[in-house]
Amino acid sequence: MIRIKYQLKPADFENKLREFWSISGEKIRMIRQQGNAGEGSPVFTVQGKYTPRGWTEWTQGFQIGSAILQFDATEDSEFAAWGKKDTIAKMAGHVSDTGVHDHGFNNISTYGNLHRLMREGRLPYNSKEKNFYELALKVSGAVQANRWTRTRGGGFIYSFNGPHSLFIDTIRSCRILIISHLLDHVLKIDNDATVNLLHRAMEHLATTASWSVFYGEGRDVYDVWGRVAHESLFNTNDGCYRCPGTQQGYSGFTTWTRGLAWAMLGFSEQLELLHVLPASDLEDAGGKEHLESVLLRAATATCDFYIKNAAADGIPYWDTGAPGLSKLGDYLNNNANPFNDSEPVDSSAASIAAQGLLRLGNYFSMKKSMPEAERYGQAGLTIMDTLLGEPYLNTKREHQGLILHSVYHRPNGWDYIPEGMKIPCGESSMWGDYHAREAALYLQRLINRSSYYTFFSGLI
Repeated sequence: MIRIKYQLKPADFENKLREFWSISGEKIRMIRQQGNAGEGSPVFTVQGKYTPRGWTEWTQGFQIGSAILQFDATEDSEFAAWGKKDTIAKMAGHVSDTGVHDHGFNNISTYGNLHRLMREGRLPYNSKEKNFYELALKVSGAVQANRWTRTRGGGFIYSFNGPHSLFIDTIRSCRILIISHLLDHVLKIDNDATVNLLHRAMEHLATTASWSVFYGEGRDVYDVWGRVAHESLFNTNDGCYRCPGTQQGYSGFTTWTRGLAWAMLGFSEQLELLHVLPASDLEDAGGKEHLESVLLRAATATCDFYIKNAAADGIPYWDTGAPGLSKLGDYLNNNANPFNDSEPVDSSAASIAAQGLLRLGNYFSMKKSMPEAERYGQAGLTIMDTLLGEPYLNTKREHQGLILHSVYHRPNGWDYIPEGMKIPCGESSMWGDYHAREAALYLQRLINRSSYYTFFSGLI
């Protein structure tokens, strides 16, 4: 259980963030210089060097988006130029990719960040560039929304596994539907019918909250408050829910902690959106008050589960039901040990979860619910305090990763195990590094009293 540091303040991170962005810039330059051109998008490190791993090209946006976030944090125009150049050269195929559930990852990290920075006046206004980014975001949102399975009483954007499969990860792709909607776009389908992209995103969120998150209501004997299933399976003939499953976790009845973190962040950032959306926009999607209650329940449940099931310093092991955890003793009341012999930690889950907790704390602050704002916000700061120091922040100049001790796919054995060790450790992932940068940027903007950082900044 996280030992929450209630005394931490965002201002306490000023020196740590300065070091973080210095190291981050070095890593981005190193990857560009050493590269792996023609081999595919970099996914995770093996012996300190980023390597591809064919499944889908879901990490390319994180690589390019990292340079854009680096510019956002440091004003170093070199990184903005790289981000813009690579977005134009490499990201077009992701806009029209009909085979994945990852549009919110790839295209918001690139086109979305560039468009946001132009809206904020951080990049020079250029009408042609603005129109280019907007067209990409509009089309991406519609393409993602068309990957749709109807259920009894709802529906969802289905995963690359097929129409029966709802992934918890996809909650962050709802952002691309919402940006497309805020740019006045719709999905056109048969017979010139139109689909409201905001409503479709809300439907996916509500379905995810209903079936991918557990609330201690006895759905099965493993049903506890805040547990998350990586995959939820449906009968596509009648739209009925069948059972939980997983691709990257230990089982459908345990909680893969990176999936948990996706839910924490996805629900929390959508609550921030709902707080500022006019109620009239949601009248035909269940109503603002109802939707807010559904998402708030899911956000608090998942964040509570994370706080309870992470180690004392805020870093989780890769799955809360991993069998080797029983060999680690009282692991929940001690700091995580990435060098143990039984089960790996996952710092990438921590990088994602930290931002989710910070944003949920902000939501409660906006609602004047200060005990909850303090609990969740301070838990997020506690995780950041751990990630921005040893043994997670990578100060090794020859190693391309930024945040160490990330895990990709434990069941498939894809992660590198160093010589003399029994479990994966000491390596980084492109999504873990990117989301550490997102969380660091969030904190930095609080310290600088800059405009509050959201994916929809300037669109509402």
